[in-house]
Amino acid sequence: MTVAPFPPPPLLASHAAVRAAASRVAASRPIRVAGDDHHHHPPQVAALRRGDWVKLICGASFEDAADVRNLSLVYTLAGVDCIDCAADASVVSAVNEGIDVAASIVPEVERPWVMVSVNDDCRDLHFRKAEFDPEECPPNCSKPCEKVCPADAISLNRVMVGGEHTQSDPICDKLEGGVIMQRCYGCGRCLSVCPYDRIRAMSYVRDPATTAELLKRSDVDAIEIHTTGKGINMFNTLWNSLGESINNVKLVAVSLPNAGASTIDFMNATYTIMQSNLEGYNLWQLDGRPMSGDISRGATRQTISFAVDLTSVPDRPLGFYQLAGGTNLCTVDSLKKAGLFKARTLPGTRITEKVGSQESLIGGIAYGGYARKIVGRVLRKIPSELGRVHIEDHPAYLLEALQEALSLVGPVKGYSALET
Repeated sequence: MTVAPFPPPPLLASHAAVRAAASRVAASRPIRVAGDDHHHHPPQVAALRRGDWVKLICGASFEDAADVRNLSLVYTLAGVDCIDCAADASVVSAVNEGIDVAASIVPEVERPWVMVSVNDDCRDLHFRKAEFDPEECPPNCSKPCEKVCPADAISLNRVMVGGEHTQSDPICDKLEGGVIMQRCYGCGRCLSVCPYDRIRAMSYVRDPATTAELLKRSDVDAIEIHTTGKGINMFNTLWNSLGESINNVKLVAVSLPNAGASTIDFMNATYTIMQSNLEGYNLWQLDGRPMSGDISRGATRQTISFAVDLTSVPDRPLGFYQLAGGTNLCTVDSLKKAGLFKARTLPGTRITEKVGSQESLIGGIAYGGYARKIVGRVLRKIPSELGRVHIEDHPAYLLEALQEALSLVGPVKGYSALET
């Protein structure tokens, strides 16, 4: 299925600083891996082999098309290799619109792969939404759920009920609003702070038939399957449901938690299923502490520990390995301390392990909550009185957002200091 590109906006003279910064990013991208014929690998795969792949996670359940579009625009300019989004047609279109606008500002920018995320199990935390009835909330509630939500997905307003009241019929207030479903991505932080235990988590599974149709689009390059690692049958069922559509994509990623000793067995079983009809590349996403990178600097420890555990297993499944879950500005330094940043040999050894001397043990890093947070605080500065915000219409904010994105992407990519 061919998707018509969005017409690019007219370039503004005030985009000069943005174009200058992003052009230097594009010019600094490595061309080849030593000893490797780069013509045989797409740029995204070359990045995985070097260990400097960066993926933006928009959120498997985050469906605010306006924010997804702007995030995609900014991080495309910053040089990410892949943008991961909800398996929803409108969200996929928003990602591609952002990429197209970025390319209209800096034509030489590398187009990132577009990845859609699905799940095989409703117990996966990435596929849930918070839900509650605001009319059940006491009107004098301090609304801690609203304050703790990282996605600004809860909005509550106190309103007066009724018209004239007598002394025996006092004024009655109530709360209106609730969860903005398009923005909720299931982090669950509101569940534990509600003083009245009124908030519920509603889980769901993405429809495989709808996903199969998405994979036929020419602007979808990859799929990520989230699994809890608790049963191979569910993965097998989803894989079979996707059928031949899986061969339309260039990369299949499997996102899984650290289940200890059983992790490798589950990965091997999954790999066997995929190899039956997989024609593209495969990637393992090590989901350390899901949806937590924006909480604290230490949130990255679990995914680093996961990486250390798996890379020490000599018979681990083939494929690229990428960190996620708790990733933030500290992840690169933590990888360096573990001896795994762009490393092709295990710390303390001279012989490269099973993956081969021209591939890094850890292919790269995916950034989600933290990546959205640092650019989101810029987006919230833009006046929204006129409705949907296009960040490219505000070049000063676009430049600020790009600088924030570069602070995260740059250390992985090895960009030289960029004067913007």
